[in-house]
Amino acid sequence: MSVILIPFRDLLLSVALGQVLSLLICGIGLTSKYLSEDFHANTPVFQSFLNYILLFLVYTTTLAVRQGEENLLAILKRRWWKYMILGIIDIEANYLVVKAYQYTTLTSVQLLDCFVIPVVILLSWFFLLVRYKAVHFIGIVVCILGMGCMAGADVLVGRQQGAGENKLIGDLLVLGGATLYGISNVCEEYIVRNLSRVEFLGMIGLFGSFFSGIQLAIMEHKELLKVPWDWQIGLLYVGFSACMFGLYSFMPVVIKKTSATAVNLSLLTADLYSLFCGLFLFHYKFSGLYLLSFFTILVGLMLYSSTSTYVAQDPRVYKQFRNPSGPVVDLPASSQMEPSVTYTSLGQETEEEPHVRVA
Repeated sequence: MSVILIPFRDLLLSVALGQVLSLLICGIGLTSKYLSEDFHANTPVFQSFLNYILLFLVYTTTLAVRQGEENLLAILKRRWWKYMILGIIDIEANYLVVKAYQYTTLTSVQLLDCFVIPVVILLSWFFLLVRYKAVHFIGIVVCILGMGCMAGADVLVGRQQGAGENKLIGDLLVLGGATLYGISNVCEEYIVRNLSRVEFLGMIGLFGSFFSGIQLAIMEHKELLKVPWDWQIGLLYVGFSACMFGLYSFMPVVIKKTSATAVNLSLLTADLYSLFCGLFLFHYKFSGLYLLSFFTILVGLMLYSSTSTYVAQDPRVYKQFRNPSGPVVDLPASSQMEPSVTYTSLGQETEEEPHVRVA
């Protein structure tokens, strides 16, 4: 298989888009830290609920006023249960990782959260039929080495946040959350490539607000009553919601231009941005290993993004998320069918293929 190099301008664009997502996650982390540590507002479910409500108000209402097959009711009629499952997965992925901080250390969360990368790779390989080249795996290994370097620096400077009690429970929660994140990201990539970004966000907003509202009423209503409300806390909630809404709205754009794997590799730098901000805001100790970690991850990202992946799309095994509505092509039963290969990169637009029905 020949190697298709991505133009340098598109390479820089893909890396830059990923870093925008990392900065948004940095904002989410900083506002959450101020809420929990300075104001003792431990309300992760409520914070997620605010984001889902914003998604509902913007994207679900957009679907509601559309006409034809892209209307909200038409979408719910065809695949409501799939989006319901996806909404629950997204909610619990956020909850499990946040909950893990109560049981294990920051370093463990950082390292084990990298488990999302092999999950995304495996799911992309088997369900999206994405095929990788050697340079992609080299880039992934370099990124993970950079993450390990950051965790080592945390140990050296004594930045072991978290009690570390019941560490096994905390580690299992992180692995569970990372697995759910991987499933959600791969589903998101398929939907934004084959359906639409607005449909994905609208459905996540609908089911996310519904189920997170139920979870909030059952598990967190007492904590919410304990919050000492004032303008500072209100501003932090607004800042958190703005960053989270921006992350959810912008991530489908980046995933469509790159991939779920590339996005998760880019997000490895989010902890480093939070650390650099913490040097000034929380007086964290500095280590040169942090800079080494940051540039190592960026080098890994450049390696991964330098060459396009490709999709070996065999109509006999590739199952579509949506019901076929385009032209149908009947395949001859006797002829040997070769899988079509579609190359994906920032610089190319793939041609739209007809839907294929196989007897």
